[in-house]
Amino acid sequence: MKKIIFMLALVLPMLVNAQKLGHINSQELLAAMPELKDMQAKLDTLAGQYEVQFANMQEEFNKKVAEFQQQQSTMTAGVREFRQQEIAEMEQRIYIFRETAQKDIQSKQQEFLMPIQKRMLDAIQKVGAAEGCTYVFDSMAMLYISPDALNLMPLVKKELGIQ
Repeated sequence: MKKIIFMLALVLPMLVNAQKLGHINSQELLAAMPELKDMQAKLDTLAGQYEVQFANMQEEFNKKVAEFQQQQSTMTAGVREFRQQEIAEMEQRIYIFRETAQKDIQSKQQEFLMPIQKRMLDAIQKVGAAEGCTYVFDSMAMLYISPDALNLMPLVKKELGIQ
């Protein structure tokens, strides 16, 4: 009997203080933020610069290969070997350049995205606290959302100045 009373004493306050639950679609919210478009424009510019450099390197490589193929029959073995090594090194530099460019773009994307995500999370926390929510869930990961749960999306959009 004492155990039952003890359990009721623990559970009763939780039942009396019903928890408010809120939800938001973080992907939709992130996509609606104007900063994301600015970020994408910066990334597109950076990617364009890398593409120009890559195209120039590729063009130079193709010229070297074509020149080698035309002249290889008249080259001495030593010159042929030197040119083949030169072409292989150029191909390796192009490969390294492409990998470095991809890593740099990914790094910049993370760098640009962090303050956007922080602003979004700060707004969610502010609205969640103002609405008295115990938890705010991402509706993208929810299998069921009760009609009693608060949809905080309009309030967070308003907090962020998004229409």
